[in-house]
Amino acid sequence: MTKEEELSKYMAQIEYYKEQMNSLETQLSYVQAAINDYNRAKITIEQLEKTENNSDILLPIGGGTYVDAKSNDTSKVLFDIGSGLVTEKKSGDAIKKIDERIQELQQNIDKISAMMQQLQAEATDISVKAQKLYTEMQQG
Repeated sequence: MTKEEELSKYMAQIEYYKEQMNSLETQLSYVQAAINDYNRAKITIEQLEKTENNSDILLPIGGGTYVDAKSNDTSKVLFDIGSGLVTEKKSGDAIKKIDERIQELQQNIDKISAMMQQLQAEATDISVKAQKLYTEMQQG
């Protein structure tokens, strides 16, 4: 393999690492958004627990938007268990489940961050090799 071909190979690898990093950054932002969503749900449930039954409330529906509502039974919430299925849970149980989901998502963030660090290290190594090869080509 000629030095030009080797340099071209290194540049292609660097571009591949950039694409992978962008993909992981996108995944990271989606996971963080999910954590934020769960945290908002948790706060809403905690606030509803403090509300008396048959009270007028402003219910957040997302995007900084609220609807007027009346609280009937604030000790229970409907909770998505996946595949479009919803079950009724006591507020405390729902909060525990939300905390579990947040913890799982945080573990995903940790895995993604570790992958990003590994890719960054590999990209840096390839970049150093490419720079060294380029310098050799300029001198030789």
